[in-house]
Amino acid sequence: MTLESPDVLIIGAGPAGAVAAGFLRQQGRSVLVLEREQFPRFSIGESLLPQSMEYIEAAGMLRDVVEAGFQYKNGAAFAWRDKYTDFDFRDKFSDGWATTYQVQRATFDKVLADAAARMGAEIRYRHEVTAIDLEGERPRVSARDADGNELHVEARFVLDASGFGRTLPRLLKLETPSSFPVRGAIFTHVADHIPQGGSFDRQKIRVTVHPTRADVWFWTIPFSNGRCSIGVVAEQAYLAQYTGTETERLRAILAEVPTLGELLKDAEWDTPARQIVGYSANVKSLWGKGFALLGNAGEFLDPVFSSGVTIAFKSASLATQCIAREFAGEAVDWQADYAVPLKAGVDTFRAFVDAWYAGGFQKIIFHQRHTPDIRRMISSILAGYAWDQANPYVAQAKRRLSVLEELCSD
Repeated sequence: MTLESPDVLIIGAGPAGAVAAGFLRQQGRSVLVLEREQFPRFSIGESLLPQSMEYIEAAGMLRDVVEAGFQYKNGAAFAWRDKYTDFDFRDKFSDGWATTYQVQRATFDKVLADAAARMGAEIRYRHEVTAIDLEGERPRVSARDADGNELHVEARFVLDASGFGRTLPRLLKLETPSSFPVRGAIFTHVADHIPQGGSFDRQKIRVTVHPTRADVWFWTIPFSNGRCSIGVVAEQAYLAQYTGTETERLRAILAEVPTLGELLKDAEWDTPARQIVGYSANVKSLWGKGFALLGNAGEFLDPVFSSGVTIAFKSASLATQCIAREFAGEAVDWQADYAVPLKAGVDTFRAFVDAWYAGGFQKIIFHQRHTPDIRRMISSILAGYAWDQANPYVAQAKRRLSVLEELCSD
């Protein structure tokens, strides 16, 4: 039996795993990444937030991403019935990156993984982690490749970046129910044939609210090649009313929104739609003896504000900083130094997600009279700066949103 002993084992080569590998290689650590799938592979979560660029740059992967030719993104637009508003991230409260990209995740994730490999991380695709033993001095992980061959790894530390696979939460029984209702998404990619120069801004994600159901919304994410990602998010009971193939169900729901029907009237539906249900998740702890959970492996809120990749990158940054200190012989309090600061930003996003589905945040964004300062503060949250405690809508998110909703109800 072969026993491999890297400094750090990373489960999953998606954005959190690849960026964590980049940070660790900058520290001079040996890194082994085990990925269950073969890249490139399809994934959603395609509209990045500007703060993501900070971590891509810090991990040494900025040039790789810039040269990939993704769709430039400078903001977010919202539509409901005849109302429309947008936020330009270049006009925001927080310092930092103000633009980013909208990406086909199959390509984007491969770009990051290849960058990690270029930096010296070893990535093995089609390797599934099957067990972990935390009883010894170091974590010991068992895995198998696509041919059924077993692999055993004894690392100084394990990072779980397995995303929705949530490998360690399953193996260690860390999963707990999410506080959010069970929602689902039906989505696909189309050749959109949206005319250039019209009212549709390809430099922004568009979130469209259902005309009569405030808790049902649609994303339209344009890419650089004339295609876009479209999807609907709703509670499962609502989605279950529609029958047929996933494509037929998605098109039937879209037909209820005249503005989207007009926007996509010439679209080629050339890719079968897919569905994901019950994606929101939570765990008992984001860390334990010899391991930490990154990104979606730990907690996923909701796709409405495209926060998933930003949270994944933030978790990779915080965790690898803790590893650097621990490997240097310092005592690290993983709860205080990793879980608490990570969850501070997650809780900011959570307050905005809660306010969105309750309808309050929709009242706010579609209100006709906003002071410029408040718009800039909200723009910062939408741009991913959910950890900027100088922003009152971060420091006191729930209270500030509640007061603003009241003012916008007049």
